[in-house]
Amino acid sequence: MIVATRLFDSLTEAEEARARRVDSVLPALALAAEEADRIAEFPMAHVTTLAEAGLMGLVVPERFGGLGGGLRDLVGATFAMGTACPSTALSYFFHCSSASRGLLALEALEAGLFDADERGTVAAFAERVLELMGRDRVWMANFASESVKSSSANILISTTAEPTTLAGEKGWVLNGVKSFGCATGVAGRYLVTASLGGGVTADSLAVFIVDPKSPGVRERSRWDAIGMRATATHGIVLNDVFVPAIDSLAIPGAFVRMMQMSRGSFVGSQVAGTAVYLGAACAVYDWTMKHLTSTTFSDTGAPIGSAPFQQQLIGEMRMHLDTATLWLRRQVDLETSEPPILPKPDVVRQWRLAKGTVVDSAFAVGVCAMKACGTSNTGNSGVVARGLRDLSMGLVQAFPAEKGRLEAASLLVSGAESTQFGAKA
Repeated sequence: MIVATRLFDSLTEAEEARARRVDSVLPALALAAEEADRIAEFPMAHVTTLAEAGLMGLVVPERFGGLGGGLRDLVGATFAMGTACPSTALSYFFHCSSASRGLLALEALEAGLFDADERGTVAAFAERVLELMGRDRVWMANFASESVKSSSANILISTTAEPTTLAGEKGWVLNGVKSFGCATGVAGRYLVTASLGGGVTADSLAVFIVDPKSPGVRERSRWDAIGMRATATHGIVLNDVFVPAIDSLAIPGAFVRMMQMSRGSFVGSQVAGTAVYLGAACAVYDWTMKHLTSTTFSDTGAPIGSAPFQQQLIGEMRMHLDTATLWLRRQVDLETSEPPILPKPDVVRQWRLAKGTVVDSAFAVGVCAMKACGTSNTGNSGVVARGLRDLSMGLVQAFPAEKGRLEAASLLVSGAESTQFGAKA
């Protein structure tokens, strides 16, 4: 059985072919998962494994060397990988989300959002991103988040970009600290969002392709996370890093115009990040059910899952798993159906509710599994404990469920979506 069919009732022939590529790498991902969690290190062999399977370009159009998949493919892939190694699945999601910087730019071009003198620059940057991922099979790390906070924006950008010339070559010099971005020290290129010339609005934001080997780029100190320990999320420091103009999309307002093309929240792929947690919950559920049905009571020989206490927890696990699955399916339908089922503001509002519901329900599966399996299955390296730790990270990633519900309520009352990005002077 193709793993993605646990989430989607049916796949097209093309989707099935891409899903089989994903399934082909799952054994290698699963084999390394326990050790990767123990030492909190991303398994570097996975870069080659995924590249050789052609999966670096899963959502990249075929004309740029990719597989031509869409959001359904990405959600199915991160869900399936989440059943094998959630850390790798989450890192892979962030890699694939980098494609949005190319895909949305091309859509904005088609929509006529750029002037004639801007079109060449935008097209060249978009094609460069997509060819790196598809044709060249380069792992991309996407760095936007920073430790600075603002009450008016979900993500505040304080990293700056100033025009400069180095050895006769025009470009930009970047300075700042990116606190989070999967695949630090793993990816072949970093996508970095920065503010142009001290601008304080989203119109000043620009995107840059940074070579990790460039002078002035260094990794931040590693942190000892409770879960998703092998994602290499410790971030980077940029100190007078030169980026040539060819690797820059630094047209004022370009970033905002690109983001307007998303069908859903922000870049329109965040639902695939949440799918990782549903996949992890499915793995915990599967292991727990096998344990409860194969382990027997010494006095009766009956499986321990036949006890009323365990059966209550089994019912709860199934309820939480189905709740998460249905909410995720609905969100994918809202973001992929043609013609659109709902207008974008309603899709965004639904996403605010869906993200929290999916990850809260997935975490609840882990809690029930721990209760049902007892203290003998609480070793950190075990499936239940490791799964519960990984699932806990979904409670805070992007935004907690409580924040999502508040933003959904605000949308219902005011009709205006909260600001996604801002710049710090």
